[in-house]
Amino acid sequence: MLNFFSSFPVTVQTVILLVLSNCFMTYAWYGHLRSLGSSPWYIAAIVSWGIALFEYLLQVPANRIGYGTMNLGQLKILQEVITLTVFVPFAMIYMKEPFKLDYVWAALCMVGAVYFIFRSA
Repeated sequence: MLNFFSSFPVTVQTVILLVLSNCFMTYAWYGHLRSLGSSPWYIAAIVSWGIALFEYLLQVPANRIGYGTMNLGQLKILQEVITLTVFVPFAMIYMKEPFKLDYVWAALCMVGAVYFIFRSA
């Protein structure tokens, strides 16, 4: 499996790992609001820390893999774009939040950020 994964371009490997990492991160940060809403905050914090471990097990290698191909600013903007891409469906599907045009405006701002950070690449 790892040989198959390592055959992908570095950017693809980085994106895949960051998407998976963000799934864990988003659930760790916000999922407890729904799934542990009646539990004390410290229980939610402990559970979230446990989930966040899996985030870091994916995010750290993603950044280490991508750093040679992308610079630090590019990795950060990529992370933010992926975060928004994961967060919006999570908010709507899992948290039952309504769609807001603000998500579209935020995405358009991210397009601008991507342009400016990657234009010199």
